Amino acid sequence: MAEAVQSQTAEAAESRRSPLDESHRRAGAQLVELDGCVVPTSFGDAAAEYEAVRGGGAGLFDLSARGRVEVSGGEAVQFLNGMLTNDVARLEDGAWMHAAFPNPQGRLLASVRVLRSGDSFLFDTEPATYAALLKLLERFTLAGDFRVRDLTRETALVSLQGARAAEVLSVALGDEAARLVRGRVTSVAEGWGDEPLHVVRATHTAEDGFDLFVGASEAGRLWDALVAAGARPAGYDALEALRIEAGLPRYGVDASEANVVLEVVDEAEAVSYTKGCYAGQEIIARIHWRGHVAKRLAGVILNCDTEPPAESRLHDGKEGREAGRITSSVYSPRLNRRVALALVKYDFLAPGTELKVFAGETEVCAAHVAGLPLVRGSWYAEDSEADARESG
Repeated sequence: MAEAVQSQTAEAAESRRSPLDESHRRAGAQLVELDGCVVPTSFGDAAAEYEAVRGGGAGLFDLSARGRVEVSGGEAVQFLNGMLTNDVARLEDGAWMHAAFPNPQGRLLASVRVLRSGDSFLFDTEPATYAALLKLLERFTLAGDFRVRDLTRETALVSLQGARAAEVLSVALGDEAARLVRGRVTSVAEGWGDEPLHVVRATHTAEDGFDLFVGASEAGRLWDALVAAGARPAGYDALEALRIEAGLPRYGVDASEANVVLEVVDEAEAVSYTKGCYAGQEIIARIHWRGHVAKRLAGVILNCDTEPPAESRLHDGKEGREAGRITSSVYSPRLNRRVALALVKYDFLAPGTELKVFAGETEVCAAHVAGLPLVRGSWYAEDSEADARESG
């Protein structure tokens, strides 16, 4: 029997305000509209907010502009596995994974995180793909036992980022939440309203971090508790620099429906090659098994002080062949250089490859390819320790 959709699709097209909007205004945040949602761009000192994250502390971000959609029902796994690149059937209760929604041509419609709680799946996606995600899911609600509920306005999402994130979370929520391992979800059932507070260990910055999903009515109290525990409120100006350094694409800027999924998504984390058919699977699998993508997201270090014009082109530094295009750039305080994300053709992906940046016919500066992430923060500390043990 088909179930009715519980969604706010019409409202999703309107400008939204975070459940933390009043808290941000009282704190003197500078607010802007981003992808249909009013967000804090800074709390007065973006440089200090950046340093709180990258310099060994903990920054606190309001990511409520992202979309949150719950899917449930006896046929949820079957329908989802026909749409997603990853294998929902293998996702354990209390775990989460990355995945992507491709179109039939294997091109990216949305990148998502999927959190499983029993027979329910919580989808978290970027602001730019929120409305598209709703439409993708809603079209199956009349086909069987597949229910969709839009939780975006009913919930908030805040993120702790930085080497001290676990310490701050321990003070605010207890040691159990702070000890959460990667890939798992923990819930704090008591004291946070009618719905549990969900916690996942995740990074948006290449630093250690936690994302917290909470009911809208409790968002202000959670934010205040994390600030009291030592987190510094931070806005999107700082986050933009951190995410480019971390090598994380933003939909509508670094990625779009023009891109094949494998050009801009980490296939090791988000793509299953054993689960069977889904929309776009044949093309994605053919690229994986028989060849490689024509271009892929890469890091670029620029030898210039000014921001290159939008859509600046990259050319081979030796022969002048076209090598790709810059998608976003920022000054990196940690590297003391201007850096960029770019879609770079396969022949030029090797780190150290010399390039030139062009705006139209005008050469802007020299550059070279760099591996991602451009800055390896505390998120990678475990990997470094493991490598040291193996080499020792």
